Amino acid sequence: MFDLILNRLRGKRVLILGFGREGKSTLRFLNKYMPDAVVAVADKSAMEGVTHSGEHYLEAMYDYDIVIKTPGISLKDFDTKGVEITSQTDLFLSQFHSQTIGITGTKGKSTTTSLIYHLLKSSGCDAILTGNIGIPCFDIMEDIHPESIVVYELSAHQLEYVHNSPRVGVLLNIFEEHLDHFGTMQRYAEAKLNIMRYMGEDDTAVIHETLMEDAWRLFVNNIVFSLFDMDDLVDRTALPLIGEHNYMNVKAALLACYAYGVDIIELIPYLYTFKPLEHRLEPAGTFGGVTFINDSISTIPQAAISACQALGRVDFLLLGGFDRGIDYQPLADYLKEYPVPHLLFTGKAGERMMTLINGASTGSATCDTEVPEPVEGPSLFYYASLEEAFGYMTTHAKPGDVCLLSPAASSYDQYKNFEERGAKFKTLAQQFGK
Repeated sequence: MFDLILNRLRGKRVLILGFGREGKSTLRFLNKYMPDAVVAVADKSAMEGVTHSGEHYLEAMYDYDIVIKTPGISLKDFDTKGVEITSQTDLFLSQFHSQTIGITGTKGKSTTTSLIYHLLKSSGCDAILTGNIGIPCFDIMEDIHPESIVVYELSAHQLEYVHNSPRVGVLLNIFEEHLDHFGTMQRYAEAKLNIMRYMGEDDTAVIHETLMEDAWRLFVNNIVFSLFDMDDLVDRTALPLIGEHNYMNVKAALLACYAYGVDIIELIPYLYTFKPLEHRLEPAGTFGGVTFINDSISTIPQAAISACQALGRVDFLLLGGFDRGIDYQPLADYLKEYPVPHLLFTGKAGERMMTLINGASTGSATCDTEVPEPVEGPSLFYYASLEEAFGYMTTHAKPGDVCLLSPAASSYDQYKNFEERGAKFKTLAQQFGK
């Protein structure tokens, strides 16, 4: 049934590296389809089902013929010479390449993936959603029929160790991100480019014009979605997605379907029935006269800039969180040119942003012990918790103001993920003014 995958693994001692959602999915697959195989699991945490654990769990890779690595494990500081490494994504694409539309990008991939799935499903196609959106690809393989179209959201972590590309690969953008995992921007970008690196002559990359040089370097067929003029086809004011960045996502989604062979005109009506994803420029409601917007998905400066541009008016901007070492100078420059009256910062990333906006220009300033005093201009406030931020707004906000959570930083210093951060923001917003 899955001959290409099983043949790659048959007769080999297999190590599953990482035992989260995807690792457990891999183990279920192997237990079902290769019950006699030698299979072990390595994870830093000792838990039921884990064979190798502890500080040196990565060294178990040397004892197996092939390693199926899960996305969350970073090998940037580990010598992998002589180790055969694959992944669910790589194995899946080897089997289902010709039926897959893959989507990646530093920002916008979940929205674009969900939109492509919605468009295909609404038009009557047998579309199946999988990937970084929360559904391991091995969990949906039994649902795939010859006419199925797999819509696969791909993170850079999932693309890092692939040697197969999808039939249609959407590459939305590449910005500085996940340096804690990859170590360098170059390694991160190279992982993203794997979505089209292994394409054949019948495959198509749907890319932004800024990435055309990479497409030509890899000799792939490409459609440049950012140059697609659809103003005569689409009523932009009726789209449920706002902002120029989302308009780009709509273009990419339509052209990905087109590249697979679906008529664009047939899809247009379904653009207007799409329901935007939570935590992405999500209106959280108006409470106490203040309108709250939840953009917790924002983990890079370009996302916060796009959110401000999309809204037009922002009176309170909540920034900061876990510091991954990315460059915040572009955000500081934007906020100097387009000031927001109240800037609220948190975490180590927030401290660094605050220093930059207070006048530093190198992008390398740190603020480990003291938060700088505000200078003339926007009001700058540092908060340790969202409750403190809302306390500040209670004192300073007035009816008609707009409050935007678009942190431009990861949430991992205080929250499990960006969803938890966004949910907390929405809960506090609902209590505002009471």
